[in-house]
Amino acid sequence: MAKIEDYAPIVGQSVIDDLKLIAERLKGKVVQHINSTSVGGGVAEILNRMLPLLRELGVDARWDLIKGGVDFFEVTKKFHNVLHGRLDELTDKDFDIFLETSSRNIEEVNTYGDIVFIHDPQPIALVNKKAENKWIWRCHIDVSDPHQRVWDFLMDFIVKYDSAVFSAPSFSQQLPIRQFLIAPSIDPLSDKNKELPQEIIDGVLIKYNIPQDKPIITQISRFDRLKDPLGVIEVYKKVKKYNDCRLILAGGGASDDPEGVQVLQEVQEMAKDDPDIHILLLSQNDIEINALQAASTIILQKSIREGFGLTVAEALWKAKPVVASRVGGIPLQIAHKYSGLLCQSIDGAAFAVKQLLNSPAYAKKLGENGREHIRNNFLLTRHLRDYILLFLSLYYKEDVVRL
Repeated sequence: MAKIEDYAPIVGQSVIDDLKLIAERLKGKVVQHINSTSVGGGVAEILNRMLPLLRELGVDARWDLIKGGVDFFEVTKKFHNVLHGRLDELTDKDFDIFLETSSRNIEEVNTYGDIVFIHDPQPIALVNKKAENKWIWRCHIDVSDPHQRVWDFLMDFIVKYDSAVFSAPSFSQQLPIRQFLIAPSIDPLSDKNKELPQEIIDGVLIKYNIPQDKPIITQISRFDRLKDPLGVIEVYKKVKKYNDCRLILAGGGASDDPEGVQVLQEVQEMAKDDPDIHILLLSQNDIEINALQAASTIILQKSIREGFGLTVAEALWKAKPVVASRVGGIPLQIAHKYSGLLCQSIDGAAFAVKQLLNSPAYAKKLGENGREHIRNNFLLTRHLRDYILLFLSLYYKEDVVRL
């Protein structure tokens, strides 16, 4: 595991010194993160990398999980979908299931932190245990146009928090509590983002029988309808008419996402007659994800809705040209025609991919610009600083302004 000083060559020693300085102010405070899963998805990935560094900086950061059965996670998946604006049928029973499981978690989860940091809707009801401690609700999903019934339901809990955190300005809502904008981040020293030797990259392609005889277009995401893997295949088919290429659709699932198996089956069915489409189910193998991104000619992120889209930051950090949907937090990472190309349709994505395949110098420049943009804005050290200042704001409002 990387140490905080290991990041100095990437971000500068002054950034590390600032982190140590502000972390001193949190001595004696326990920060308790709570979410629904320790594996799968961006939240778990960030917390796994962030907490050891917070502890090294002297912040007593801890992590606990709520529990839930299949019915509960099917309901919270529906919540996730409709908060993103997708149509999904909700019943009174769904809300009853959510409240019943939440009641059990309220009884069983010990909310001992001086600061209790709740991630996403699944554990949101724990705030009913709020006492003298401080509570933060962190929303990692795009709620710019939420399903009103679900949002009103969640608002009954949100208003009890001290602060709320969103990933992009467009996600913010009218709330009677303070709001903060904190974008997610990637860890440049993690297995998923560190530089790999060419022999490891080649070895992963050999393992999955992926030849390097033609350009490779890749999307790496959970098999989730909102990531639009079927749309990615359509993009590839349109490009294939003019530019011979391969497609890699790679990803896994999260333990709180029961829909993934069905989506994967639909993708496999649509791709079965094309030997140049490679569907890979990866079980949190970060080295393999890194290698696949590094081997790719172009990275796609054709999400229909997106909380932030960390796979975009991962690809840009590897200086890869990225074609991505203009949704959620993606436009924060991609300045159109400067650090990538944004699209709004299957035809638009196909046109952008063809443009990059036909203009390799332009594609290379987009990737280089994207890497610097990620270095300056979306690395873990910036995220650590934002969170530490957020924690301090709960206690030292005037001092934080001056930091």
